[in-house]
Amino acid sequence: MSAHGSSTVIYAALAGNLAIAVTKFAAAFWTGSSAMLSEGVHSLVDTANQGLLLLGLKRAARPASVRHPFGHGIEIYFWAFVVAMLIFALGGAVSIYEGIHKLADPHPMEDAWVAFATLIISMVIEALSFRVAYRELRSAYPDISPWQAIRRSKDPSVFAVLCEDAAALAGLAIALVCVGAAYAFDAPAFDAAGSIAIGLVLVLVAIFLSRETLSLITGEAASPQTREEVRRILLADPRVAAAPELLTMHLGPREILLAASIDIRDDLDGAAVEQTARDLAARIEAAHPEITRVFLRPIPLRDAALAPEAGAA
Repeated sequence: MSAHGSSTVIYAALAGNLAIAVTKFAAAFWTGSSAMLSEGVHSLVDTANQGLLLLGLKRAARPASVRHPFGHGIEIYFWAFVVAMLIFALGGAVSIYEGIHKLADPHPMEDAWVAFATLIISMVIEALSFRVAYRELRSAYPDISPWQAIRRSKDPSVFAVLCEDAAALAGLAIALVCVGAAYAFDAPAFDAAGSIAIGLVLVLVAIFLSRETLSLITGEAASPQTREEVRRILLADPRVAAAPELLTMHLGPREILLAASIDIRDDLDGAAVEQTARDLAARIEAAHPEITRVFLRPIPLRDAALAPEAGAA
């Protein structure tokens, strides 16, 4: 798996959303359903989003350079943030506008069976795409709840697609209920209300994704578990007296920078200090392959006592 994200999940979602978007737009044109049109816009936006994530993966995989010595892994977070903004503007806002417009000028649906068939087929395809993303997430975090796994994941090619697919399934369920109510009661207002509800779901998902990706763009630390395990590795070495400062930052979904200040025993000479640093870096990288950059700064004991406790950084 790439250090910058998983393209398999994105390709599965891209293929599914493209097929669904074409089907929904055709059904919206045929039936005149506002909720179906909103769903078509939603799927079209999702298709474009997958394209942006693939672009982000490609750009994030570029090698390090003099100008970008730590590589370009963080760029995938920028494109994930753009995806969140598109979901908000082109998905949520357009759906809400379409619903309000339909409330002001309602039109009865025609051939509602077309809308029902399209929604059911779309739910099946969307569920298959969701399953791919869900299995990828659970393979990485098998021992915690799905919600905790989404919050802990640093790979937008997985958690962003999973959230998009979950929103799509929720939107399809809303559309199915509202189209059914509009047909059963001959009340186009239900169809319009469905469009507004779908838009609100997309807005909420966009807000969540933007918060998650913004945190990563601005230099989010490794998980508390990873930081604590690294601290244990440092302190387990008898040559280390203290590790008062430990800083981490994600350079990509599976790339972490580690910088730590350590106090090494005073009776060790310069060569022994250098060997200690090499040994510790090797142990950390072996235990956590996602830590790709390790910087250890030996400091005297008196400075260690004065250094701020940065284990939570």
